[in-house]
Amino acid sequence: MKGLFFSGVLLLFVFSSKAQEHVHYGLKAGLNVTNLATSPNANYQTKAGFNAGALAHIHLNKSWALQPEIMYSGQGAKISDATINLHYINIPVQVQYMFNKGFRLQTGPQLGLLTGAKYVANDVKTDVKDAYKPADLGWTFGASYVAKSGLGVDARYTHGITPINDNGSGSVYNRNFQVGLFYIIHHHYK
Repeated sequence: MKGLFFSGVLLLFVFSSKAQEHVHYGLKAGLNVTNLATSPNANYQTKAGFNAGALAHIHLNKSWALQPEIMYSGQGAKISDATINLHYINIPVQVQYMFNKGFRLQTGPQLGLLTGAKYVANDVKTDVKDAYKPADLGWTFGASYVAKSGLGVDARYTHGITPINDNGSGSVYNRNFQVGLFYIIHHHYK
């Protein structure tokens, strides 16, 4: 599954290099409000984090585009007096419907690669990366607006669809709501 996803992302970047007049690159950053959903319910609470990275906006026609991204994302949750800090490199591929000179609705798959995991309680940090799977598959839903200048705002929800825990004590899933700003270099409306 990961190989197929990476192949798709690679093809998108190859396509983008062949069709430079329809591709715009950009940077983005923002705030995450994350949580972990469990079965059975463990009563996790939300925590704040941040995300930052790069994007390629590939116009397919006047109304449709693909937007692959590569993003650092600080995720996790709080429970009682402790915090679980999960660090991911996320690779979403958004299918975007563009309308009204700058508005976009978007959805698509996201692969998350775990780069670190810490359990923090009473100022003591414990590495718990081995308790989590190295990859997370999610689905995103969102909306954005980009001005003629190339500056835009983005809001997105990512719903984890594969369990991230690596043990048999129930299933744990990522949940992530993010808002942020992005800038597309040499942007113009199609």
